Amino acid sequence: MDVFAQLREFRQAAYDYLCWAKDATFELMDAILLTRNAYSLADLSMCPAFRRQWPSIYEAIQDTRPQRHKLMRLYAKNIPKQERIILAGDYTAWSRPDAPTLRERTYEHYTTGGRGSRPITAGYGYSTIAWIPETEGSWALPLRHERITSWENPIDKAVWQLKQVCQDLPSRPITLWDTEYGCAPFAIKTADINADKLMRLRSNLCLWGEPLQYSGRGKPRVHGDKFKLNDASTWSNPEQTIELEDTKLGKVKIRLWTRKHFRLSPHHPMSIILVERLQEDGSPRVHKPMWLAFFGEEMPPLSELWKLYLRRFAVDHWYRFIKQRLHWTLPQLSTPQQCDRWSDLMPLMTWELWLARDIVNDNPLP
Repeated sequence: MDVFAQLREFRQAAYDYLCWAKDATFELMDAILLTRNAYSLADLSMCPAFRRQWPSIYEAIQDTRPQRHKLMRLYAKNIPKQERIILAGDYTAWSRPDAPTLRERTYEHYTTGGRGSRPITAGYGYSTIAWIPETEGSWALPLRHERITSWENPIDKAVWQLKQVCQDLPSRPITLWDTEYGCAPFAIKTADINADKLMRLRSNLCLWGEPLQYSGRGKPRVHGDKFKLNDASTWSNPEQTIELEDTKLGKVKIRLWTRKHFRLSPHHPMSIILVERLQEDGSPRVHKPMWLAFFGEEMPPLSELWKLYLRRFAVDHWYRFIKQRLHWTLPQLSTPQQCDRWSDLMPLMTWELWLARDIVNDNPLP
């Protein structure tokens, strides 16, 4: 299909799924894409693409009703069917410490990077599941981006989103998760979902192997030998070990153990991967190596699996992009519903940029 025709078809379908205030909302999105710097929502009304007065911006956010499930199906329709689908999940915070009357605020982890920054803020948390389209690069295309309500937690929200997403995908995906999700509750709640999971583990976890064969006396054992990640004396011999030379990271050593489990999920075995960067003499280059866990039907080759996880960081790039360039956290909206409607526009604009990437010239700043 022609690129222009595909983009035109996508924009028309998205226009139909906005329900009310379609014209004002669509012009608002075009103004966001064309406005690099804005200090308030009213600044977007100065863009030539927005042909209305500035109050129409606030009326559009108040009246629009993006249909999330239909938009998700529209996004999934544009995923190629011939390749293995890679999804990544994470969550971020929209800090609103100066809005005491904003309903349903929660305490969220939030750091600005400065020495005196506070790690906790009052605001909203948003959970995201995105398709990672490229082997290298920072593109992440969200399929769902929704607020974590005050009666939910990030794990439960991610499980619900993953169920919704996998129902509309053409094939079984591999999903990538950070240490927040490397735990027994997430493994149990996602066991019946048609998706493989590759997650990072905290280096101080204690895992367990398979129990010995039942001797016929007493209660059968649930756990086998202890496998403590930060204590090499508890490790058994790895089932597979490889060393390779990476163009960016240098010499890398990878080890694999199978049939391990969390203490609270003994019936959900997983494979454990240890990734270490080595110096020229073979000694570890960094103090803390990377531990990964794989749940799934068919594990990719070990030489490819560890690189697969590195694609998860594209979600972090997307969070920075929508905050800095798409002005996600710019408006000081007064209700949770307005925040949700405004946030629903972020994946839609990202997909528009992705579909239009071949018809524009890259002109970066010097």
